[in-house]
Amino acid sequence: MKHSETYYLRWYETNAARMLRPSALLALMQETANLQFERAGKSLDVLRDRAGLAFILGRLSLDMIKPLFAYDTVTVETFTCPSHGAGYLRGFRVLRGDEVVARGASQWALVDLPTRRLTPVEKAPFAFEDEPPEKTEMPLRFAAPADARFEQVGTRAVAYEDIDYNMHMNNARYPDMVCDFLPDPAAVRVTGISLSYLKEAPYGSTLTIERADRGAGLFHFRARCGDALCLEALVRTEPL
Repeated sequence: MKHSETYYLRWYETNAARMLRPSALLALMQETANLQFERAGKSLDVLRDRAGLAFILGRLSLDMIKPLFAYDTVTVETFTCPSHGAGYLRGFRVLRGDEVVARGASQWALVDLPTRRLTPVEKAPFAFEDEPPEKTEMPLRFAAPADARFEQVGTRAVAYEDIDYNMHMNNARYPDMVCDFLPDPAAVRVTGISLSYLKEAPYGSTLTIERADRGAGLFHFRARCGDALCLEALVRTEPL
């Protein structure tokens, strides 16, 4: 069953081109998913505090089909999709009026915090009516080609503004982090992002960012926390 929320986009969520930043869009999607639980009386805070369970985002693909601007009103739809094992699939759709302007697909894991074990879909203490999976142009699963040439382009400290209750960088902070390291971020529009979250980035850590230019406006990123790879990302751009 689809759950929808309506939002009024704010000026400070836009970038140098006056378009909604990718992280702001992901934040709206994430908030809508959280509100589906809240409206159903299954708050994620209650799930964590009483049952010791928390969702962790594993993969996300996002198509930014049309630019969004300050003071646009959008409707964000989210829905669970048929899932099995330890992977919880969820889709997203963003509409401005009747026009679909963005879509997303994601895969989550439900973690038992005391044991760090994954909770299978069949044993989840909640259920929503599933919808068909959302299909995106950006791949949900991807890998860097063997001949990709990565270069270190900078570092990023995980600061107070990045963290959430889990004391590590919130999922919605990552898109802007990688876009910070585009060659000329003020000259392009981001039209798609795929993220593979591999390891949590805790407060106080410093991430090393690597980038490979795949050509035609496509960039592959890696973020390392010490020796561990914590994120892989694809970012697709087009000139303004």
